[in-house]
Amino acid sequence: METVTDQAADRTALLAGAMKSVAPEDGATVSVAVLDLGSGQSAVYGDGTFDTASIVKVDILAALLLQAQDAGRRLTAQERTYATAMIEDSDNDSASALWRIVGGADGLDAANRRFGLADTSGGDGALWGLTRTTAADQLALLKQVFGDDSDSELSTASRTYLQGLMGRIAEDQRWGVSAAADGSAWALKNGWLPRSTTGLWVVNSIGRVTADGDDYLVAALSQGNATKEKGISLVEGAARAAVSVFAGGT
Repeated sequence: METVTDQAADRTALLAGAMKSVAPEDGATVSVAVLDLGSGQSAVYGDGTFDTASIVKVDILAALLLQAQDAGRRLTAQERTYATAMIEDSDNDSASALWRIVGGADGLDAANRRFGLADTSGGDGALWGLTRTTAADQLALLKQVFGDDSDSELSTASRTYLQGLMGRIAEDQRWGVSAAADGSAWALKNGWLPRSTTGLWVVNSIGRVTADGDDYLVAALSQGNATKEKGISLVEGAARAAVSVFAGGT
């Protein structure tokens, strides 16, 4: 009888095979992680560490919600205004405001220890977009947001709130892992950042997608892209490859 470990190894091997059709340009790297919410099985391709760019905004809001839960309070009206702009429109000023409220890297790292993110470290000073993470850690974060009470430190109300914002992303930002979804059956957050030292782009996408009636959590991270558009193509290809490992009964 095949064990859970065997099944995980099988899915990881299938994902490695599927990723052969996703060809990064010279110098670019990509990592992707996927979880089938129905079966609980997951697979990861690549093990690099990446700058988050704006996907860290999900983590910032999750940290804020956890802190508010601990304090027995609701978010203030101003915090909710910041949160909406930060997630739906990817507003950087709002992210900076909430970064300060959660306590910067120290506050984020403390929340992430409770969330089970072992390989994520907050960016220095005000540089929240240079938080470092892995695809596997982003999958763990998504489980906090889209899991149930047994999976998450966040309350049902906190999870529902964050999920709702991720389902209302501005129209011009509806790319990334959503490429693997059936139509509009997605909730996501993207990140994109040209590094000033190299001129190359970090392009990332995380979220939940529904394909063939099943729900998946997907985190696709990339760096070293010559253009934002090439990075988008790369993470979309990785997301489609990841979901294909589970969709259609494979």
